[in-house]
Amino acid sequence: MQKSWLIFILALCAVFTSAQAALPANATPAVQDPALVVAEVEDFLHSQASTYPGSVQVTVETPRIQNQQACDQLQAYLPSGQRLRSRMSVGVRCVEPAVWTSHVKVTLSIQGYYYVANRNMDVGEVVSLDDMAAREGDILRLARNIVFDPSQVVGYITSQRIRAGSPIKSSALRDPESIQRGQVVRTEARGAGFVATGEGQALQSGAPGTQIQVRASSGQVISGVVVNAHTVRIIM
Repeated sequence: MQKSWLIFILALCAVFTSAQAALPANATPAVQDPALVVAEVEDFLHSQASTYPGSVQVTVETPRIQNQQACDQLQAYLPSGQRLRSRMSVGVRCVEPAVWTSHVKVTLSIQGYYYVANRNMDVGEVVSLDDMAAREGDILRLARNIVFDPSQVVGYITSQRIRAGSPIKSSALRDPESIQRGQVVRTEARGAGFVATGEGQALQSGAPGTQIQVRASSGQVISGVVVNAHTVRIIM
């Protein structure tokens, strides 16, 4: 009986040894190729920068992923709320077969044109194409709201003083069809088969399409949507 058990155990050991010998030498999971991560990040940043008017240059540092398992599906992403900057980190996550996340440092530049004032402009002036001059540079190094397309602000009105040589910001301009706080406006209420008009004072400034509050001639405060420089449509 003992001899039978010994033969059985030896047979199991032989099967286990044969199974181990049959395993491929590279059974250890493959390590992620850094070049694939770099390519994914480059493609992602070129896509993100496509909304900017300029030539994009991306430099990606070699990612530190020596111990990460090879990935069949990589996804690059920006951390929540982050916008493109000259120096930044981009997140990379592996979706399958393993799940891991890493961050890669990058340097980014977008060479394009922006516009500066070629003369001093006071508040309330109408901007013309002759008031702007083109400059070339890395637009990621500029402040937000810099004007890249002059045709979009021609006819706008300055709401802040702009000095000659200063980059023109959209935040320093207002739509000529906007309404200013304190302005007397025409109110318009529309319903099924009727239109009621009145007059009031704007309690807020707003561009066309935005909602503002208006004090009606009766003293009541009502809300409405700016239609143009003179009219507010009352929300029914």
